Amino acid sequence: VQLQAYGGGLVQAGGSLRLSCAASGRTFSSDTMGWFRQAPGKQRLFVAVISWSGDSTTYADSVKGRFTISRDNAKNTMYLQMNSLKPEDTAVYYCAATTGGWPRDPLGPYEYDYWGQGTQVTVSS
Repeated sequence: VQLQAYGGGLVQAGGSLRLSCAASGRTFSSDTMGWFRQAPGKQRLFVAVISWSGDSTTYADSVKGRFTISRDNAKNTMYLQMNSLKPEDTAVYYCAATTGGWPRDPLGPYEYDYWGQGTQVTVSS
């Protein structure tokens, strides 16, 4: 069972990146999935979460209006479209999945059962 995040890179402020999270080993089509990020020396923080159907999403205030989470269950893949990137968005981005339906606390990393290895996003000023 594996989640693999990719698509990170170096981008100038104001630019865009699209992260992908590919699942293998089992189907994640019935799982709630999310994105978190961790900057050096800081805690892992919630970015966005999406329900199994894609009908429900929640975003951190810091990315609302700039980031869009989506998923394609036929491809067992989740995405994070990041626009208007800022230097403070620089972090390692992790994807995660939980098998227990919509979490009671979707912002809490402890709610998630599976984690990808992370992909680095660096935004230069």
